[in-house]
Amino acid sequence: MEKQEWKPGNMLYPVPAVMVSCGRNGEKPNIITVAWCGTVCSAPPMLYISVRPERYSYDIIKDTKEFVVNLTTEKLVHATDYCGVKSGRDMDKFRETGLTAYPSKHIKAPGIAESPVNIECKVTQILPLGSHDMFLAEVVGVSAEESFIDETGKFRLNDLGLAAYSHGEYLKLGEKIGKFGFSVEKKKKSR
Repeated sequence: MEKQEWKPGNMLYPVPAVMVSCGRNGEKPNIITVAWCGTVCSAPPMLYISVRPERYSYDIIKDTKEFVVNLTTEKLVHATDYCGVKSGRDMDKFRETGLTAYPSKHIKAPGIAESPVNIECKVTQILPLGSHDMFLAEVVGVSAEESFIDETGKFRLNDLGLAAYSHGEYLKLGEKIGKFGFSVEKKKKSR
C-alpha cells in the first residue's frame, strides 16, 4: 500500500464539535465553537479546550476561570457553525441564534438550554502552546436532558444524534460498530 508523505499537521479526526458558553458579570454571555476539546482525566473528572488568544471568549474564560461545554446535535449544527464564524464582540450570539442561556448550578457562566448535555467547568491551568492556549479544567457539574434517561436510569447518550467535526465538515454520529471490550468477550457456546 502506497502512502503520500505530508507536512506535519492535525489529522486526528473526528473531534467533538461543541459550543462553549462563558460570561462575565455585567456583560452579555457568549458562545464560542470549539473543536479542540477532550477528556484528560477521569478522577478528578477533567477536560480541556484550546482557544486562540485573539478570540473574544478567550479573555472571558481567562478572567473568570470557568466555562460550560455544551454538546451539539444534528439540530444544533447550524448554530454551532454560526458561533464558530461570528464574533461575540460584534453581536449577542444567544439572541442571533435563538439559543437560550441555561443557569448553571456550580458556576456563574450559563449553559445552553437546547444542548442535551451541559458540562460545567472550572479552569485549573492555562498552557500557552502556540496558535492556541489550552485551558485545563475540572468538571464541577453535568446537566443532562431527562427525556434521554431510560427507566433504569441509564443516559442514552448515543441516541442524541451527536455531531462531530472532521476535516472541515460536520458529521452526525450514529451507527454502532462495537462496544468497549467486545474484542475480548467470550463467545456464548451454542447447543
